[in-house]
Amino acid sequence: MRKIFGPVQNEDGPWRNRTNYELKEPIENADIVRFIKNRRIAWLGHVMRKNDKRMPKRILWWKPIGRRIRGRPRKRWIADIEEDMQIMGIRR
Repeated sequence: MRKIFGPVQNEDGPWRNRTNYELKEPIENADIVRFIKNRRIAWLGHVMRKNDKRMPKRILWWKPIGRRIRGRPRKRWIADIEEDMQIMGIRR
């Protein structure tokens, strides 16, 4: 949770980690699942703005060569994001 909510700056200037008490306040009022979905959608937007030659964008659209195992195909990360956007009512 400290990584998600980030550090806090003291009044005199230096940065410090949040205490357990400080972490408890935003958690009680926040919907964690919605927060994580928002962050994943924000990360997708960050990757989509990158140049086509950058590695994260190339990996996002990479299709592996060869045969897949039998059965139901695994859900890709991008399919999860599209499903989250539909649930949250976000249009492309």
